[in-house]
Amino acid sequence: MPSVADAAPAVEGSDCPTLTDIDLVDLFGHQRMSLEAQPSHRYPNETLIYHGYLGCSPLYPTIAISIRTLANYRQCHRTCPRFSIEAQCKALCHLHNMPYRPYLNSQFSDTYDIYLEILHHVNYRLNEALHRNTPNWRLLNACPCCTYKLEDEPPLALEWLVSIDGNNSLKRWASSTYGVTPRQDSRKPRSDYWVDRASVDIFKDDVQRSPSQSNLDVQDDWEDSVTEPVEFEGSFNCMQRWQNARPEQRKRMFSVFDESGIFIAACRHWFVLLACDMVWSGELAKYPLALMSRLLSVYGANGGCAYDIGCAFTKT
Repeated sequence: MPSVADAAPAVEGSDCPTLTDIDLVDLFGHQRMSLEAQPSHRYPNETLIYHGYLGCSPLYPTIAISIRTLANYRQCHRTCPRFSIEAQCKALCHLHNMPYRPYLNSQFSDTYDIYLEILHHVNYRLNEALHRNTPNWRLLNACPCCTYKLEDEPPLALEWLVSIDGNNSLKRWASSTYGVTPRQDSRKPRSDYWVDRASVDIFKDDVQRSPSQSNLDVQDDWEDSVTEPVEFEGSFNCMQRWQNARPEQRKRMFSVFDESGIFIAACRHWFVLLACDMVWSGELAKYPLALMSRLLSVYGANGGCAYDIGCAFTKT
């Protein structure tokens, strides 16, 4: 990858042979042809990328997929995560009037992984050239309306406003649910949108247990659960009337999910600032605490936060 990205200067004679009779797959076409290597090309995939394709193997590709086909699948998958590689391969087979074969999934998957790797390196080099690789650059420039200040602009009562909430639709089944041994995933997100599990778990013991439930073995119990109706006494306290923030043992959250959803923070102009995975639980207090700690460290203390169970959150 580095040797390809560094763009070696052209030299007389090429070590890369001409690619003959290679199978080229595109969204609207499927053909076999030969591709001539340029003088500076040392690897077959350099020749393929020069012609707008990416090979399914690094050194001896026999099949190549067009860059625009991979780009199209990336955008489709972003808008509909359930659109799988298998579905994409079956769609290509229908378009090209050919029978579907399961091995096509592996070929497309390998090529797509390399395509994403290339995009990552391109974005990394662009950010480095534009000096956008400093710590917290994205958070400090995510929303121009929220983060940019004008000359002689009067100070605001609240310099930044965010809203936070959890989503329990993006679930992922645990491997043990299917009776298979769980596999360790050592991969970590490259984007600074995500707050990792270790940073979230720092706050797992920061919530004090309420006296009314001190006899229960409740982890992360961050609200008072009132069973008797409470008369209105002056100021309104929704915690005494609503049960949104019940402890996790009283919610219908199943242990069959390895990830039960995500928790995000967004500015008032709908730009997503941070996100974290909710693991084996619903909206525990550690998730908003981890996100707010990060936002406070970047934006400062003069800000506001909207949360649908904010009255319970204020007790943490």
